[in-house]
Amino acid sequence: MPSRLHDLTRRTDDVVIVGGGLAGLFCALKLAPRPVTVISAAPLGQGASTAWAQGGIAAAVAEGDSAEAHATDTIAVGAGLVDEAVALGLAREAGARIHDLLHYGVPFDRDLEGKLAVAREAAHSARRIVHVRGDMAGKAIMSALIEAVRRTPSIRVIEGYAAEALLTEDGAVAGLQLRKAGDAFANPVNIASRAVVLATGGIGHLYAVTTNPAEASGLGLAIAARAGAVIADPEFVQFHPTAIMVGRDPAPLATEALRGEGATLINDRGERFMLARHPLAELAPRDIVARGVFAEIAAGHGAFLDARDALGTHFAEKFPTVYASCMAAGIDPARQPIPVAPAAHYHMGGISVDIHGRTSLKGLWAGGEVSSTGAHGANRLASNSLLEAVVYAARIAEDISGSSIAAPARSPLASMSRNSAMPALSEANLRAMMTSHVGVIRDGDRLAEAVRSFAAIERDTGNVDLRNMATTALLVASSAWARRESRGAHYRSDCPTEKPALAHRTMTTLATAREIAASLNERAPARTAQPMIA
Repeated sequence: MPSRLHDLTRRTDDVVIVGGGLAGLFCALKLAPRPVTVISAAPLGQGASTAWAQGGIAAAVAEGDSAEAHATDTIAVGAGLVDEAVALGLAREAGARIHDLLHYGVPFDRDLEGKLAVAREAAHSARRIVHVRGDMAGKAIMSALIEAVRRTPSIRVIEGYAAEALLTEDGAVAGLQLRKAGDAFANPVNIASRAVVLATGGIGHLYAVTTNPAEASGLGLAIAARAGAVIADPEFVQFHPTAIMVGRDPAPLATEALRGEGATLINDRGERFMLARHPLAELAPRDIVARGVFAEIAAGHGAFLDARDALGTHFAEKFPTVYASCMAAGIDPARQPIPVAPAAHYHMGGISVDIHGRTSLKGLWAGGEVSSTGAHGANRLASNSLLEAVVYAARIAEDISGSSIAAPARSPLASMSRNSAMPALSEANLRAMMTSHVGVIRDGDRLAEAVRSFAAIERDTGNVDLRNMATTALLVASSAWARRESRGAHYRSDCPTEKPALAHRTMTTLATAREIAASLNERAPARTAQPMIA
């Protein structure tokens, strides 16, 4: 492995993609036969949220549905912050990207006539979710793409190495600093490239309760921010309302498709508590359902997903992944309600990108959950995330293919200082504070405390891994503190209503987040710098 890495430092024609999930692999395939190097901290198929996705891909492929209707639903859920042109473009490209995935071997479910079978999920006005065996879309998509990547000679895969910093020259990205994953004392390795694509996933592991793998710790967002990239909408974190609470980290997910098939949410008295909270009850937008579940648990009544009447003995056949998770914990979902709670699930915010996936830094593109395209606004519509990943991965590949990428300078690239082993307690404390202070329900005082804490870690720690986690946590918490309203997935108990004047996306930088922290330390919030409004 080391020899291959050192060889790569002499190759300047490779596009370097960081991340082995859906966005990264799809982009690599779309770039073929251009030379591409994919860097993945975990073996392909592991550590990517895509592989855990149970819902599927939203696409208006059924008769009577339309891209315009899909975009309308996306805009409605996004609470006033969705870029309407982006949403419509995403919906219109869905069919072509589904065709690509079929070409790569993804076995999407079909009906008796051989047409793609579609299901309905929360806040969709039609059945438009393309699945694989009910709840196995993510695993099936990843398996097919990994096989396609392995047989594509232009794609070089390096597993077991993590990116810990972007390297820049004259304001442009010049490469990456890598380290061997899991080895805190390994020497860093630099890779030169004028075309870097970040596809590192989300931030769920910054929270103590999450459905995301440990690799989803905000790394890509942090290294881009530390290099000066503009970050968009970091305060908007979606909490999945039905993580299965069986003492596992990450928590297994009870897919939203269960509610689409008629499963209901009840408390320990057997009452359907969502009926009084929204006309769509269990099929309301995720932020509303998550707060409903959170409130019921906080009131001491517990929350359970009840699929006994809706699925009964067909549960194992229709939702094998959820069934296996429940049975492993001693719960038979065909006969018992499933204990659930909200868990950090998806980040609507991320590195700000344009319609081509370009960031504010020359030579850097971003796709998938690490990016923020404007498609999701303040609250993502169910099953739009995998769609966004493939649409923007294809756009990034097209943009890079049409670009003239100059070779990096031959001068050595400077490395960042080496880190020591991450203190487990510090990571645990950061995750606990994100859950308690920057979670489903927020308020100004707790957000201010979180901002000060994360800024101190980001400033003082000598550990690169912990610094990157704290960088992303600081960006999320500072923007949540600055947005003094409730909108979509961002809910503040001290500012519980939407404010029309704030119906704008957040555009911020790490420098702005640090200014917010500094002014909070001076106890002068009135003079605090605000994130830029796009």
